[in-house]
Amino acid sequence: MSQLAHRIYIYSLVAIVLLATIYLLYRGIPYYSTSIEERFYHPDHDLFKASGIFGHGLGIIGTLLILIGVFSYIARKRYNFLSRFGRLKYWLEFHIFLCSLGPILILFHTTFKFGGIVSISFWSMVAVVASGIIGRFIYIQIPRTIEGRELSLGEVKQLKGDVGEVLRTSYSIDEKSIHTILDSTKEQEKKAGESLLGRMVRKHFYDNETLRKVKRILRKNRLSRSDVRKVMQLIDNEISLNNRIERLQTMQQLFKYWHVAHLPFAVIMLIIMVIHVLVTVTFGATWIF
Repeated sequence: MSQLAHRIYIYSLVAIVLLATIYLLYRGIPYYSTSIEERFYHPDHDLFKASGIFGHGLGIIGTLLILIGVFSYIARKRYNFLSRFGRLKYWLEFHIFLCSLGPILILFHTTFKFGGIVSISFWSMVAVVASGIIGRFIYIQIPRTIEGRELSLGEVKQLKGDVGEVLRTSYSIDEKSIHTILDSTKEQEKKAGESLLGRMVRKHFYDNETLRKVKRILRKNRLSRSDVRKVMQLIDNEISLNNRIERLQTMQQLFKYWHVAHLPFAVIMLIIMVIHVLVTVTFGATWIF
């Protein structure tokens, strides 16, 4: 998949989630905004209630989306023959899409009324979605191959080029300016007792200031606008790689801990969801079938 095609793919998935949410809000907000005591008298009660044609359908479709999203991604990671159907990162993105849209549909299926054992499944689902967002952030911090394989620290360091040599041989920049640029991209010393999040925030502002400083130096050396863009991209990549190398081991450790938190909530959600479906079918709520 080309970069343009991948971008269209991601934007399409995001658009589907947003449009579905907007439609459900637009279609049902008069009913959902009615108090629980008054909903029985609402003209759309039989349609939007959890056991209604529309509400029940949202629950079924949302459940199927979650099950497909979870088990298809697990299968892709476990069975190598599925690699012919796409890279792991594309499957992960589709997993995130299905497991974002599914919970939204289930939220509307509940009509924003939570109670009983099902509420445990719902809040477990919320925990799974929230931890999934955190996991996605951690995942993208770990450098990977184009197929999605995690890179080792040695492999990441091999990605670094000789920025100083490139600046000396390809651009008309004086030696003092080159030393200033290289010094500004070096790793900062860690402050004692500083948290990972605090360091990341501080480093973000420091890196932005570094890029502005480099840009001023390049303009003083009278580089063309095109060369300035190329050098800025080079420096930005160097800073990004330095940050990833610095955080690699921490992120790998966090990712292991994340699995410990993410998996139990997912299992609880799925077990209670299955119980809920079985009880519903047992009492004859079979939707349109």
